[in-house]
Amino acid sequence: MATLKALVVDDASFVRDLVKRTVRQRFPVIETTDAQNGRRAQSLMSRTVFDLILCDWEMPEMSGLELLQWMRQQPQYEKVPFIMITSRGDKDHVVEAVKGGVSEYLGKPFSPEGLSNKIIKVMGRRLKDAMDRSGKSMGGPADAFKESATLLTQKREPAAPASPAPGKPRTGPAASGRPAMSVASVRFADSTLRSVVKDITLTEVRVIAKRDQQFPGILDQAVVDIEVAEDQVARLNGYVHQLQAVEKRQDTDFVSVTIRFVDEDPQKLEDLSRFIARFRIGG
Repeated sequence: MATLKALVVDDASFVRDLVKRTVRQRFPVIETTDAQNGRRAQSLMSRTVFDLILCDWEMPEMSGLELLQWMRQQPQYEKVPFIMITSRGDKDHVVEAVKGGVSEYLGKPFSPEGLSNKIIKVMGRRLKDAMDRSGKSMGGPADAFKESATLLTQKREPAAPASPAPGKPRTGPAASGRPAMSVASVRFADSTLRSVVKDITLTEVRVIAKRDQQFPGILDQAVVDIEVAEDQVARLNGYVHQLQAVEKRQDTDFVSVTIRFVDEDPQKLEDLSRFIARFRIGG
């Protein structure tokens, strides 16, 4: 029986479902409620006191940072753990979150183990005592969603990332008849994929990557970093929808990866629209 309450806040329903599934399977003593943005979360928090907040940063109406700053001004939430789960991993944003009173910071994409470890860290003895009273182990069962993706793709053990830490995408000479190719950094929980954008819409992107890299599994979380303007990078959350050999032979050198976007933030859609316009003109 659940004895603790957690609020999951993210504008992408796919991400909210991943977080809730992990919490439910690893920590059955925690009951989860979700909200699609900070404004809705604020409303829920005003009516119910939660023991843990798991929140995205970039959301419409009210950001995660704004929710955190408001929360720390409320007497009942001064010491409640707040985990920021976001694709914004640069030092400036981490410092800003720390100043706002964040308890822990978890980058997207995240693994079930990574999220579980953060929850254990911020909840401490209170969570352990609740689990002990329920007769459950802190380790919890394996995440079925992750297992399914692994079985579908015969995914290898995590290897070192095939590229440097995610940063600003670059442009370079064409490789397939396009005057200039758009290079995307596609981040997964255990690796980063260097790739070239082959096609992109408001709902998905198809990239081509060399086979000698670490590839994800079907349905794995992804963050696609693309340059939408000079010195401006959009970080688009999504999941792996399709993996396909570029050539019709087993020893193909290139693999096509389709990422379905899950963000519902109007600003991100506007940024993506600008990139698509530039991409089409370049083609």
